[in-house]
Amino acid sequence: MKDRIVFSTDSGRMCPECGKPLDECICSEIEKPRPTDGIVRIKRETKGRKGKGVSVVTGLGLTDSQLKDLASELKKKCGCGGSLKDGQIEIQGDKRDELEKILKEKGYKVKQAGG
Repeated sequence: MKDRIVFSTDSGRMCPECGKPLDECICSEIEKPRPTDGIVRIKRETKGRKGKGVSVVTGLGLTDSQLKDLASELKKKCGCGGSLKDGQIEIQGDKRDELEKILKEKGYKVKQAGG
């Protein structure tokens, strides 16, 4: 177990992450990438969308702002709409092959999931 200060009489409670006093802590402001296993998965979903299909991209391991930028880039390159929900990029329509090609060009390891 590492030695760390939990409380100081000078400044009160200390942040366990950065070791600074809680009122000076910036850990919550720093965007952390989402956990991933290194494989980007693309699947097609229709559940809860009244039969309309979307391609869902998961496992990117990026921060929220990076995901937002990538989602807008993918929507432009595919020529369709989409959204970002819970760390997943949803692209309207069955665009799995196009998305796989684009993401492989960006250096991601991509798999198509589902049937």
